[in-house]
Amino acid sequence: MIPKRTIPKDRCIDNTCKLLMEGYLFIPNRCRRYKTDLFQTRLMGQKVICLSGEDAAEIFYNNHLFTRKGAIPKRIQKTLFGKKAIQTMDGPDHKHRKSMFLSMMTPNRMDRLVKITEKQWLKSAKQWERKDRIILFNEAGKILCRSACQWAGVPIRKSEVTQRAKDFSAMIDAFGAVGPRHWKGRCARNRCEKWMKQIIKDTRCEKIYVPEGTALHDIAFYRDAKGKLLRPKIAGIEIINVLRPITAIATYITFGAVAMHTNPECEKKIQYDEDNYTHMFAQEVRRYYPFGPFLGARVRNDFLYNHQLFRKGTLVFLDLYGTDHDARIWYQPNHFWPERFKYRKGSPYDFIPQGGGNYDTGHRCPGEWITTMLIKVSMSFLANHLKYKVPLQDLGYSLRRMPTLPKSKFIMQKIKLV
Repeated sequence: MIPKRTIPKDRCIDNTCKLLMEGYLFIPNRCRRYKTDLFQTRLMGQKVICLSGEDAAEIFYNNHLFTRKGAIPKRIQKTLFGKKAIQTMDGPDHKHRKSMFLSMMTPNRMDRLVKITEKQWLKSAKQWERKDRIILFNEAGKILCRSACQWAGVPIRKSEVTQRAKDFSAMIDAFGAVGPRHWKGRCARNRCEKWMKQIIKDTRCEKIYVPEGTALHDIAFYRDAKGKLLRPKIAGIEIINVLRPITAIATYITFGAVAMHTNPECEKKIQYDEDNYTHMFAQEVRRYYPFGPFLGARVRNDFLYNHQLFRKGTLVFLDLYGTDHDARIWYQPNHFWPERFKYRKGSPYDFIPQGGGNYDTGHRCPGEWITTMLIKVSMSFLANHLKYKVPLQDLGYSLRRMPTLPKSKFIMQKIKLV
């Protein structure tokens, strides 16, 4: 007979306000308080079980136990992901559509994106030499937006780039937000969906030329398991789910610049790149700095875990930030140390800044490869091809704000190409 244990519970009517106040530390704070990797609370008017740690991540990514259907709140679908996007799917339909996204991640296609991005960094840096100062987060967003559109085959006018980059950023910034930030994200999504829906229609009727082997062509002419084309709006949403995450890498690039500035030895090591140091640096940026706070799923069928009964339909949150700072997994987790990745093998469940599990059959983001590559090429460009001054500014960031950024977004002055 399995012994019964009582799962720790937050004694409150609803903890949504505390979640918004504590941000990334909401789950870690309670795990420490209750000395556990799981606890129960109430969020958004419903019971939620929160999990943290490697073992919890392995359970969370078991497709027999959890489903993503009904797990993503409507407010996040209306800002970050889009309604009926791949992130809301499960089962054979999810696997079929996921195969389309995985087909974009061939070495040749990813190398092409890297080369496009390198050229965009150089082009932008030549313009920065004529400016008094730039804000790196804003500029990186525009570079990545242009690169993503060119790589994906999406036509974009020069005059559009700034607004489109701002819109992608606003969708991301709306995560965990209420009030003006949320509504700004919804307006941004509405604009982008209208834009991409028309591009899908123009692609299918050959009003614009789209080469084969691009994301736009793949998605516009993708057929589901029943042999049907996606509706133009849904196809447009999935194109946004290619462009938006690439633009979002501006957050990691900004944090990477902060890491180089506050750890000057890192810049020299990136320049020499011994033992593939730039890769280790990129991975540590992804581990150390906050990006996604948690992910949600619903229990597919009743099961026992750690002597606790998880009932069908229960909403469960997996702690990403806390797992990537778990002292049982990471030596001195609150210390920025890229060399920790030199000999690390790891598992699909202990390093999860963009989710965990299996790429092919699970919900792990296939864009993780692109993220790492673009952080590397961007950090290499900053370290090897730019000289600049970092004026006095506030480089701090709040773990209460989801998502978060350095407050100054990294101001650079007196930029020179070398």
